[in-house]
Amino acid sequence: CIFCKIVAGDIPAKRLYEDDALIAFHDIRPQAKVHFLIVPKAHIETLKTCNDSHTELLGRMLLLAPKLAAEQGLFGFKTVMHVEREGGQEVFHIHLHVLGGGPVA
Repeated sequence: CIFCKIVAGDIPAKRLYEDDALIAFHDIRPQAKVHFLIVPKAHIETLKTCNDSHTELLGRMLLLAPKLAAEQGLFGFKTVMHVEREGGQEVFHIHLHVLGGGPVA
């Protein structure tokens, strides 16, 4: 998994944040002027596989989004989590997209 390799440091990423459970880094194919991902360090394939034991982790992801967005100069932003291939998921390791600042020029 590419995100597991980023977590392990095997693949470089422009990191914004890291703690014991989460890592955040800029998307390599930005869809907005500011576009970063919040990724759990634990490999969880899709939101559909989450259960009650993931409640705290998912909450931490959502609460981190506005903090990092503000640090990136965003007042408003959107979050997106693709679920399964039909929902646009390309990397099967859950991750939260945070986008703002208008379209990429």
